[in-house]
Amino acid sequence: MNIFFDMDYTILGLDNSIRPGTEDVMERLIADGHIIYVWSGMGIRWTEVREHKLDKYVTDCFVKPLENFVQAVEKQNLPATVDIVIDDYPEITQALGGIWIRPYLFKNPRDDEMERVYKIITDYAKTGRSDDERFHLGPQQRPHP
Repeated sequence: MNIFFDMDYTILGLDNSIRPGTEDVMERLIADGHIIYVWSGMGIRWTEVREHKLDKYVTDCFVKPLENFVQAVEKQNLPATVDIVIDDYPEITQALGGIWIRPYLFKNPRDDEMERVYKIITDYAKTGRSDDERFHLGPQQRPHP
């Protein structure tokens, strides 16, 4: 699956600290056969990806849409389908499908959100679903009336 991680308050805090477990979870996701992208409403964030040594896991970086998410992604003509979004902004995960994650603001070694993300993705990859209330199916996976 193509997994799109938001940068600000999802991977990075206000203090530029990286969320605990980010590198480990990205490494495991790639080992499981997934492809990782990073996007941000603040622009393309290769500088931060490289600064935190995540570039060995990240295939590419993009600008994240801030509204009209489905239409905006279609207009972007991305080279990969957005299968799962990991974001602290629940509206985008509901619109495109993905996992809402608590905002990460400052260094907190006890934060375990990334482990929860990994479990949800693993469940979804194996079964096509997740019982976690933070997971939302994308428009392409939702049943049509």
